[in-house]
Amino acid sequence: MASKKEDIFIKSLENKRIPVLTLDNKWHRLFTMMEPDRELKRLEGELNTLLKLQGKMNTDSKSIRKIKKKLMDEIVQLMEHNDVASDKKVEENKRLIEECNQKLEDYQDKLLEIPRQIDEANYKLMIRTMEMCYEVLQTNTKEIDEIGEWITKIRVELKKNIVRKQEKEIKNHELYAYMHDIFGADVVEIFDMKQEHVDKIIQQREQMREKKKL
Repeated sequence: MASKKEDIFIKSLENKRIPVLTLDNKWHRLFTMMEPDRELKRLEGELNTLLKLQGKMNTDSKSIRKIKKKLMDEIVQLMEHNDVASDKKVEENKRLIEECNQKLEDYQDKLLEIPRQIDEANYKLMIRTMEMCYEVLQTNTKEIDEIGEWITKIRVELKKNIVRKQEKEIKNHELYAYMHDIFGADVVEIFDMKQEHVDKIIQQREQMREKKKL
């Protein structure tokens, strides 16, 4: 009985012509993006075995037909000779031709059955491929959502920390300025503060005072 997921895949594949997957370079490229599991490798092996068998039987059938033609040509030539040896050879060739016919008949039955077996094996491999792709897509989508949430949180924290940083920088500037006014530059240097930084703060405070006078 097909699973609910398989039913969805079947409906999506209706009226679509699917190529033999192991002969399709695009199918192989899928597995540069994900690792095939044991079940998929097993189904791939079954399909390839059937394809090899089909190829071998087609090749063997052609060879048998060539042998049969050669035997028949020999019979035609032997019929011109009216001797015992030729008659025996004719009979032998007829026997071999009958064997060729029997083999061709057996091969023909199998060659009619193999395409159905190939389609069935290809279908199973296709379903497993779609299951694996679906699983990877689901996993990736979940991780994408999680990363998106993390990015959103980090952005909020980043904004908060930027504000905190600015507030602390302002407080430090004010502290430097007040310390300079109260204790003088020499005392401020005791706290390992750069004089150039202190001078800048003092200059800013002087400018603010001048503005207030105006």
